[in-house]
Amino acid sequence: MTPQFWLWLGFAGMAAGAAAILFMAKRRTPAEEADGIIHGIVPIIAACSYFAMATGQGSLVLPAGPDAAEAARQFYFARYIDWTFTTPLLLVGLSRTAMHSGMRRPAVVWGLIGSDLIMIVTALAFGLSDVAAIKWTWFAISCGGFLAVFYGIFVQLREENASERADVRKAFVRNAVFLTGVWSAYPIVLLVGQDGLGILSPTAALAVIAILDLTAKVVYGIMATLETTRTVDRDLKDGSVAATPLRRAA
Repeated sequence: MTPQFWLWLGFAGMAAGAAAILFMAKRRTPAEEADGIIHGIVPIIAACSYFAMATGQGSLVLPAGPDAAEAARQFYFARYIDWTFTTPLLLVGLSRTAMHSGMRRPAVVWGLIGSDLIMIVTALAFGLSDVAAIKWTWFAISCGGFLAVFYGIFVQLREENASERADVRKAFVRNAVFLTGVWSAYPIVLLVGQDGLGILSPTAALAVIAILDLTAKVVYGIMATLETTRTVDRDLKDGSVAATPLRRAA
């Protein structure tokens, strides 16, 4: 399979996933509507990124480095633009799950987003760098940002989540473990891909990242949307929140 196959598969999968999530998402409460929009827009952004890469507008040719077997490599910068927007949205959605009864600590969410952006921007610098010492310094900083995101999720968000009812706590743990488990594979792929050690072929690296992207954005988006629906079902059943009728223009 060619690199183009994986790029067009990513585009088609993201577009179909966005449609599925927006169709599944309910709007019985403002919170439920917001979560549906968050998880629906994530694959829309990713679909645009994959379209750009598939049509040649989302990549550029860079030197492969003095130790590489080939003289040049294709650098897909569009994926970093995608991640800059989509990963903060996913963290906002996860934070809303953790603090279902109310966003009590917005500073924690901002800290998560800040750490996440440091991780993405420094990963971009890693991919753009040709000098080994600079490249691997950026990679180490990016991994540090990733550890800060982990801390925010499993320490700070979990502290807030502890005061929620049992089904909300379980939903948060499921979402957090699934999302961070998928995200943990990205630095490994970047490490062994063409932007790092060059162990994976360009096509193999594209295939793995496309699968990871579809899992983190579409599969997780569907999972999180269903979790929100179940949680709101419980809210409506026990009367902790009232359904909000949709407003229509007069």
